[in-house]
This record gives sequence, C-alpha cells and structure tokens, in this order.
Amino acid sequence: MAMARDETRLFPALLRHWRTRRGQTQLDLSIAADVSSRHISFLETARAQPSREMVLRLCAVLDLPLRDQNSLLDAAGFSPEFSEPTLVEGMPPAIGQVLTRMLAQHEPYPMVVVDRRYDLHQANGAAQRLMSKLVVDPSGLGARPNLFRLLFDPRLGRSAVIDWERTARALLSRLHRESLARSGDVALAALVRSLLEYPDVPASFRHADFTLPSEPTLVLRLRLDGVELSFLTTITMFSAPQNVTLDELRIESYFPLDDATAKACERLA
Repeated sequence: MAMARDETRLFPALLRHWRTRRGQTQLDLSIAADVSSRHISFLETARAQPSREMVLRLCAVLDLPLRDQNSLLDAAGFSPEFSEPTLVEGMPPAIGQVLTRMLAQHEPYPMVVVDRRYDLHQANGAAQRLMSKLVVDPSGLGARPNLFRLLFDPRLGRSAVIDWERTARALLSRLHRESLARSGDVALAALVRSLLEYPDVPASFRHADFTLPSEPTLVLRLRLDGVELSFLTTITMFSAPQNVTLDELRIESYFPLDDATAKACERLA
C-alpha cells in the first residue's frame, strides 16, 4: 500500500534537515555515500523512494545517533533497525555487570550513570553519600533525580556549588548544544526550558552562548561542612553499542583534584 502524502514528504524533509545540519551539500553527501548527486536531489524532493539499505547508508555517512536513524527509517516506511530496551528490563547482562564493576571500582569517589536527559539510573555509594550531604531538601529529588535539576534547583544542591553561575552556564551551554543536535527530542528541550524557570537564573542564560568551549571535562567545586571539594568530571559513552538505550547512556566520573577532596571522600566512606 502506498504511503500517505504526509509520510512521503517526511523522509525528504528529515534528510535535507540532517544534511544541512552537517554542513554538507548534495554533492558532498553523494560523494560520501557513493551515489549520484541527482539521486540525492530526487530523494530530497520525493521524486525517488529510498531502499532500507540506502537510508542506513545515508545515516552512517551523516553520523546520526541511533534514535534518529530509527526515525529516518520510520519516515521512509521501514521498521526500526536498532532496539530500544528499557534501562530496567532491557540492559544486557554483560553491560549490567560492567557498570556494576565500574561503579564499585571508582569508590570512594563518586560515579553515576545517566540517560540522555541526565536522569539518574545508577550511582555508586560515594555519589549517594555526597548527594545526601549536599541536597537541602531530599523530598525534592523525586523518584529519579536529574543531574541538571540538582544543579539548578535551590532546594537541592545549588547552594553547595562554588561559583555556581560559571558552572551552570558551562553545563547549560552543553545541554543547549545537545538539544539543538537532537531537534526532535521534546523531553530534552523541555528540560532546558524548565531549568530557565528556576529562581535567580540569569536572563542571559536564555540565549545559548556557543562561544564557550565545549570541554570534554569540567571542574566542579563544592562546599561541604566548611571544606571546599574540587572534582574533575569526565563523561564516558559506549562505542558502537547497536542499541538506542546504550547509545544514549552516559557514565559520569568524579576525580579528586587535591588531597583535601580525596580525604573528604575517604571520610564519607
């Protein structure tokens, strides 16, 4: 059965959207995908329908996240290529064991596992202990804490962050970039808007500042019981997971930058 007119127009629009977002011309994409530029033009004007293999080839060339590859397949009338199991029920046993071991091995320093919206999935004992000390009102955490809400909400950990405005701006810029890169992710865009609604958030935060460098690491300074703690934070992601859920999983590790921080973590343990 032929697809409805709206559906036939969705794939061309998405293909054109991702091509322009990646800064490629039709000729650039055709060379990278080893097809004619005329065929790319026909795909973007709905004069030709892609095969499943062609959709996946274009997705690979455009380096799309797995969730967006599934969306492009769906728009072209095909079933998803990559599964999307829940974190609770669908975690491959081997991955679950790896995460458990990583969390344990990082003690007595904090480590957390979060999803694409930075909702907390797992935390080692050090992260739980630190969170319990920093959060002002634990009732505001909810069933699944969110790392950005922990930073922005005055009821949670905001008051413990030294130089909060600098830290919050740097992390919000990262979130803005991720939201723009995943323009179809409604939940991520909603998270950005909700953060801006917290009290005393500078009005300038509403305008994404892409002049700030997107660093692979961040220094986080906290005040705990009169002691300043300094952590270097890093984010680890799975390589070639072939699974939407794992593709979006992030492992955030906190490393002490000085002896005072390391000893404070040891005392908490």
